[in-house]
Amino acid sequence: MSVMRTDKWLLEAYERPIELCEKLRELFDGAYASEIYDYLLLHGMYSPSTNGKDRIIKLQSNQVWGMVQNEAQILQNMWKGPDIPIFIFPSDDSNQTMKIDFNGKSGLSFKDKLFLFISEQNTEAEIKSLLTHEYNHVCRLNYYPKHEDDYTLLDTIILEGLAENAVRERFGEEFLSSWTSFYTDKELLKMWKKLIIPNRSILKTDLKHHNLLYGSPLYPKMAGYSVGYFLVKKHMENNDLTSKDLLSAEPEQYSL
Repeated sequence: MSVMRTDKWLLEAYERPIELCEKLRELFDGAYASEIYDYLLLHGMYSPSTNGKDRIIKLQSNQVWGMVQNEAQILQNMWKGPDIPIFIFPSDDSNQTMKIDFNGKSGLSFKDKLFLFISEQNTEAEIKSLLTHEYNHVCRLNYYPKHEDDYTLLDTIILEGLAENAVRERFGEEFLSSWTSFYTDKELLKMWKKLIIPNRSILKTDLKHHNLLYGSPLYPKMAGYSVGYFLVKKHMENNDLTSKDLLSAEPEQYSL
């Protein structure tokens, strides 16, 4: 597994992120660099700021690139996962939602590549937890024989539930995302029955899919994520399974 030395890219061209994204074009099937940057920006990548290079130097002093390389190898061996490139960039320090809900970090996973967007304040344990979550996605996308474009709401909440339970297995509940504790078991069971089951077949392209996952004026905050974590956790406990055991499992086997 290769962690790309994006720190060197950033020190040369931090103020020109579209130029950096030119290096990614071959991974995005003909997309323009500006389109790639817009997409990464949407998922947590930085916008240039005045103290940008100081942020890179701080991340270097925290030995982030080497630590992620070592951790990625452990995960690949553990889950027999694919060998993919990993790209580390600073996160968007102006995104207040990301700061409050995710402590200034986020990730983006594909079947053949992975991005981490982190701040210089994130601890080693936080970064390892984020990498665990995102690389679990990569493994699920490779093990489960369904094209991601065809994912339904049920597919997506299982994807998220598996990844966060992988974090729980490795590091304990202390390092879980805050949304795993937003609701009681009783509330989650009700959301499963009232919100997820009736909408389990809606596709990613449907706005309702997004709203049920993240919340909206009509739906509870992070409803889909929360139910997915709860659903997978209960299934693992009831059947004495690990997240690795479930990487290729059909979502229909889950129930409450």
